[in-house]
Amino acid sequence: MRLHLQKIGTLGLFLTAITSPCCFPLFGFILTALGVGSFELFGEWSMTIFMFLTLLSLGGLALSYRMHKSIHPLLIAIPSATLIFFSYYLVEADYWLNILYAGMFGMLLSSIADFYRTRQYKKSKKVELQSIITCPKCGHQKEETMPTDACTFFYECESCGTRLKPKTGDCCVFCSYGTVKCPPIQMDKSCCA
Repeated sequence: MRLHLQKIGTLGLFLTAITSPCCFPLFGFILTALGVGSFELFGEWSMTIFMFLTLLSLGGLALSYRMHKSIHPLLIAIPSATLIFFSYYLVEADYWLNILYAGMFGMLLSSIADFYRTRQYKKSKKVELQSIITCPKCGHQKEETMPTDACTFFYECESCGTRLKPKTGDCCVFCSYGTVKCPPIQMDKSCCA
């Protein structure tokens, strides 16, 4: 979930902008040209929600940075968010929308950059395939090689013959009784269904 905050924030920015033609006339014009008409999704709260989504997007990018250690998306997002806040709170000129659009464009670029950095990180992340599974009944331990393309839902202890199955909330016996989680969980993917 933490990796999706920035996506939710950035998509929310554009959803708020598109549905608020009084605040964002360019998008209102595009909606009208498409025959959608004009409506305001959040009413008078549009800009407040817009600012909250900007902060949510920044928070997601910061969490993402902690994972992949690539500063580039943040170097784009911080000045872009500053432009967004500057345009709304400080600029009393006719060109404030241009500054706001520049900030939105920067947030979109940072989100795209973060997407590619996260994808590269996940590809380069080494997956451990060896896990020591421990029988909860007798305490017997054995090192096993985990499959990469399937979950191991049942495992029989070779010492006492107990048939192990995953604990509630776990996807396989390695996640419940092993020293290392299964490969899909290590790669932050949903496990085998």
